[in-house]
Amino acid sequence: MTTAILVVPTEQRVGLTTVALGLVHALDREGIPVGFCKPISQPHATDTGPERSTRLARMVIRLSSPEPIPVSEAENWLGHGRENVLLEEVVARYEQAAQHASVVIVEGLVDTEAQPYGTRLNAKIAQSLDAKIVIVTAPGRDTPRQVADTVEVVARAYGGIRHERMLGCVINLLDAPVDQAGHIRFDFSRTENSYQPNHEAELRAECARHWPATFKLLGCIPWQRELSAPQVCDMMHMIDAQVLNEGHLSRRVTHIVLGATTLANSCRELRPGAMMIIPGDRDDLLLAICMAAMGGIHVAGVLLTGGSKPDPRVWKLCGPALDTGLPILSVANSILQSVLYLPHLNLEIPLDDRDRMQQAVEAVAAHVTLEWKDPLLSRIEERRLSPPAFQHILVERARKANKRIILPEGNEPRSIEAAITCHQRGIARCILMGDAGRMHRLAARRGLSIPPTIEIIDPAQIDQRYIEAMVELRQHKGLTPGLAEEELHDSVVLGTLMLQLGEVDGLVSGAVHTTANTIRPALQLIKTAPGARLVSSIFFMCLPEQVLVYGDCAININPNAEDLADIAIQSAESAKAFGITPRVAMLSYSTGASGSGNDVEKVKAATRIARQRRPDLLIDGPLQYDAATIKDVAQSKAPDSQVAGRAPVFIFPDLNTGNTTYKAVQRSADVISIGPMLQGLNKPVNDLSRGALVEDIVFTIALTAIQAEQAIERPRDRR
Repeated sequence: MTTAILVVPTEQRVGLTTVALGLVHALDREGIPVGFCKPISQPHATDTGPERSTRLARMVIRLSSPEPIPVSEAENWLGHGRENVLLEEVVARYEQAAQHASVVIVEGLVDTEAQPYGTRLNAKIAQSLDAKIVIVTAPGRDTPRQVADTVEVVARAYGGIRHERMLGCVINLLDAPVDQAGHIRFDFSRTENSYQPNHEAELRAECARHWPATFKLLGCIPWQRELSAPQVCDMMHMIDAQVLNEGHLSRRVTHIVLGATTLANSCRELRPGAMMIIPGDRDDLLLAICMAAMGGIHVAGVLLTGGSKPDPRVWKLCGPALDTGLPILSVANSILQSVLYLPHLNLEIPLDDRDRMQQAVEAVAAHVTLEWKDPLLSRIEERRLSPPAFQHILVERARKANKRIILPEGNEPRSIEAAITCHQRGIARCILMGDAGRMHRLAARRGLSIPPTIEIIDPAQIDQRYIEAMVELRQHKGLTPGLAEEELHDSVVLGTLMLQLGEVDGLVSGAVHTTANTIRPALQLIKTAPGARLVSSIFFMCLPEQVLVYGDCAININPNAEDLADIAIQSAESAKAFGITPRVAMLSYSTGASGSGNDVEKVKAATRIARQRRPDLLIDGPLQYDAATIKDVAQSKAPDSQVAGRAPVFIFPDLNTGNTTYKAVQRSADVISIGPMLQGLNKPVNDLSRGALVEDIVFTIALTAIQAEQAIERPRDRR
């Protein structure tokens, strides 16, 4: 199973991309198959080219990372209340990166003035991917205690520093020069120690005192001058300078020298890596710099300010120095304006500076510890299937199935919008039943247009062959052609007959019809699947961090022990088919032998029967809901159970309990409930809640398409 590690920042300018790619490199050189994903782009204000993190991953780490979602597209989804669609797309990109990886490093978002939602969305992404969290921070001017406190505050957005999701922290840019606001600045000085250092030993000691043992300090990455040194060409683009002599624009600028003093004093600053900023009319300083260049001192470059250019006669004297590769630039700003602008230079590594990024990645990899990797990678964990991950699976599998799904309630606006959405996303080929003119008017009121490729059938126009087929199927019940024609004016009946005849692959109804109206025609015309004793239902409950299965909450009012065992087995099979671990809790008001009564005895008997029929499944009961879901409660109430505390599949003892619980959870917790999905029929028919949202209908259509594909494969499995 692939492990996702989401790397998130405490603030801006902590070197998030460098640390993320450094972790990739550290894992890669250990021989661990690793992937990288930046799900949502977040370009710097000065970026004009392709997304930085993904391109650097491809260029430096040689990974085929997926293209991120453009931030404008992400904001459009967020602005229209479609966060779930955005998270599905995030999962899709993660799955692409995880195809051949044991670990995927996922780079999170940064909170900025333009995108203040970064941390909130990071928390949603962590839930969606069931990801471990690595926090990246930079000390700036903070004391070790302040650094530890900052990390703890940020960790609260992800469940707190003691949450099982939290892996550790990387402290980056240790001992970097900072301004009064704590922001890393371009170092004007000649010496390394012109600022107050944060000693690594003090930081480690403070973190050890305040952080739990489960949250580790994964590394302290020291600031290195050369890794913050831009090329002359980078500075040229940042300040929009004019090139007077191109020279070697790839030279590194390690420090700035202001040539405003006397010639003798300025000469002391002529060292390799120096960017000399001088007034454009100081010919004496320009000639001195040129003499130094001719003497073998590789000054990074010269920036002439004030818009003045050297006298042609002086420029001619500079010729031999220019031939050594000395870059000469010019700006219209005064020397004061130029100096004031320099601290705000973007020090992020540009896309064309591969060497600098390679060195930075190597530096991170050299200073991070991978002590955590063995227990994390060797531990066999079940990935919690989050709602976006589950919905992504549904959509992808439905797309591959490419099924025809009929919607008998075509005159219902929600059904129309769901059909249009499925068409746009390629989920299924929907067929709407109803009055075409009315449908187009209803769609127009919602600002929608029904594509011409969506088929519309008018149930008022009954083909004679349907009447004949209906009579053949129901003649043993005394159905006459006249009665058959009358029944077929019911769109659900007609749609069910089309399904039985193989003209469509599945049916979804219930937005305006009752459950009985949807299921009765299916039982009459389609009947139960081979080996199925009854038809039951499940809901997929999309809780914030995990998808759970509830059954039966829609069909069987008071099942006996035999029925309940069948429902448990059907629900386990359905869960498994959709990627959810079939670990089944048989629910009751008591756990184990703690209670008695007819209801408890029924659950005990059902558990025993289900285990006898399917010894390969993990089924336990009776269990109370808290014992089935919460590890601490399970340890005290059912310590020997392999299901308690870890159950994703819940079987309720009767319809009253199940239906009440699912609606309470759905409405109180504001979660999406997909279903009910019917189990045990020969062909897929699914019922909707009459309060279903468009989103609910879309995912029920996807479920139905997948069931149709599974129905085709079922006979092959039996062989």
